[in-house]
Amino acid sequence: EIRPIHHQREDRAQAHIFVCFLAYVLWKLLEQWQSRAGLGNSPRTILEEMGHIQSGDVILPTITGERIRLRSVVSPEKAQKIILQRLGIDLPRRMRIPEHLVAKM
Repeated sequence: EIRPIHHQREDRAQAHIFVCFLAYVLWKLLEQWQSRAGLGNSPRTILEEMGHIQSGDVILPTITGERIRLRSVVSPEKAQKIILQRLGIDLPRRMRIPEHLVAKM
């Protein structure tokens, strides 16, 4: 739902305009990437499809008492894989735990 935004301070109004402009530039950039990749010209479709990619964090204790947070991205579905491939985007891979933080067994 869209509604008017009224700011009382000039700096907040300028910040709001900047955020809106930045969003517009990013939207147009995604539109260009999508068009060049042969995926049409509707960024909304791409954003909706990519919004279903899931990730989770695994938090592991270490021998030093610290915790390591590992992010794992769920394997994308077929349509998402096609979009990622055509846009030349690689999902992050699983990070390795530094050996000095792991107890030897």
